[in-house]
Amino acid sequence: MSSEVPKWAESVAHSILLGVKAKDPFTYYHCCRVGLEARRLGKFIGLDAFQQSILEYSGLFHDIGKVSVADNILLKPARLTEDEYKIMKSHSEMSVQMIKPLADHNRFFKLLIPGIRYHHERIDGKGYPHQLSGETIPITARILSIVDTVDAMTNTRPYRKGLSMDIAKAELEKFSGLQFDKGLVRSYIKSLDYKEDESDLLVSQQLLKVA
Repeated sequence: MSSEVPKWAESVAHSILLGVKAKDPFTYYHCCRVGLEARRLGKFIGLDAFQQSILEYSGLFHDIGKVSVADNILLKPARLTEDEYKIMKSHSEMSVQMIKPLADHNRFFKLLIPGIRYHHERIDGKGYPHQLSGETIPITARILSIVDTVDAMTNTRPYRKGLSMDIAKAELEKFSGLQFDKGLVRSYIKSLDYKEDESDLLVSQQLLKVA
C-alpha cells in the first residue's frame, strides 16, 4: 500500500480551494490556516511526514462543503438561528462528498475522510455528526478540532471580533477533556513556543500567498 502523497494532489487542492475562495474568502483562508497548523501540530507530536500530509490536506478540505450552503446562511453577518445552524452542520459531510470521487480511487484521499467527517466531534460525545467520544474519534479529527476552533476564535467575523491567543488558550484548557483531547491540548499549547518557519513548498503556505 502506498504511503506517498499523489503528485497531482497539490493541483487538486489548488483547484478546489480557489473555487472556495471565489464564494467565501474567509472560509478559504481559514482552511489554509487550519491545514498549516494541523500539520505543524502533527510534526510537534512526532507524526511522520506522510501523516503530517494527511493532517495538512484534511485541514485544507475540512470546510470545503460550505460552498454548498446557501449564501444567506454562509455569509450571514449575524449569529445563525437554530434551523440555519442545522443546515450549516451538514458542511462536514458535504466536504466528504466533494472529495469522495477521489477517495474511491486513491488511498491518500481516502485517509483524509476521518478528519474531515469528524472534526466537530467532542471528547464527551456531544459533538456531531455521530456523537463519537474519546479515542473513538480519529486522531486527525481530534487535532483538527483544536486548530479549527483556535483559528475560528482568533479571527474576526462580521458579527464578532477575534479573540486574543491568551483567551483562546484559556478556552482550550477550560474545555479540555470535554470538547478537546487533554493530551493534544497540552501539546498544542507547548507547540506555540516552538513555532518555526514552514517550507514554502507546503501547499497550504502556497495557497495562503495567493492574492
